[in-house]
Amino acid sequence: MSPRDLLLALLVVVVWGLNFVMIKWGVEEVPPLFLTALRYLCAALPMVFFIRRPRVKTTTLIAYGLAIGFAQFGLLFSAIKLGLPAGLASLIIQTQAFFTFGLAVLFLGEKLGRMQVIGATVAILGIGVIAIERFEVTALVPLIMVLLAAFFWGVGNIASKKAGQIDMLSFVVWGSLVPIVPLLALSVAIEGPAAIGAALSHVSVRTIGVVLFNGYAATLLGFGLWSYLLKRYPAGLIAPFSLLVPVFGIGFAFLLLGETITSVEIIGSMLVFVGLVINVFGPRLLNRRPKT
Repeated sequence: MSPRDLLLALLVVVVWGLNFVMIKWGVEEVPPLFLTALRYLCAALPMVFFIRRPRVKTTTLIAYGLAIGFAQFGLLFSAIKLGLPAGLASLIIQTQAFFTFGLAVLFLGEKLGRMQVIGATVAILGIGVIAIERFEVTALVPLIMVLLAAFFWGVGNIASKKAGQIDMLSFVVWGSLVPIVPLLALSVAIEGPAAIGAALSHVSVRTIGVVLFNGYAATLLGFGLWSYLLKRYPAGLIAPFSLLVPVFGIGFAFLLLGETITSVEIIGSMLVFVGLVINVFGPRLLNRRPKT
């Protein structure tokens, strides 16, 4: 891997880790569903006028847009608004890897490896430990919402696999069109016109920065560079970099938000991270074992 591409990979995970702080800042001033709609409006426009539509079935594009934009980020933004720490959210959302494998087994006929099962078991144990700490309904609901967001990220990954070998930047840009109207409709129904109007009438420089960062840096730059790296290098070389996202997410949340997590949440988080490490590196380590 060239030094330049290594720096690009690190840039992506830094941007994605920092984005959880951006989300926290954003939902403090803008209703979460409306903020999510603004993210995708920003990601789609004006790029959709300059990038050709990907050669993919409309149903696949809609499935991806609804799973990632409407469900995943709608739930994630709402969970952080309801009080889930941004750093903890950056870790829990990575359980998408296990949902992706499970869905691939069900719908793509892929086989689940032994190390993936072990990794998932360890991570689930970690989630259980965190859930014990957040046993009260008001604290448990945001955790469940992020787990659902991770599930829908997995659904979006399956839609991406169904799309085949296409220009992923084009796929992301055109897929960003899909969730805008459903998110706006749900925002009006749940958050209300008054809350939306208040947010628009008191737009701060920070809110504008959050929307631009979410739309251009986290969505277009992040996914664009990630797709570029996946095309140039084996997935097994690039995928482990995603493990750094919660490291930067938790670090930025501590530095910029002053977030701290309890000792129980630390133990649970460590178990989730170990499960993710087993999932990413376990199969390769198993293959390197000498056969007897």
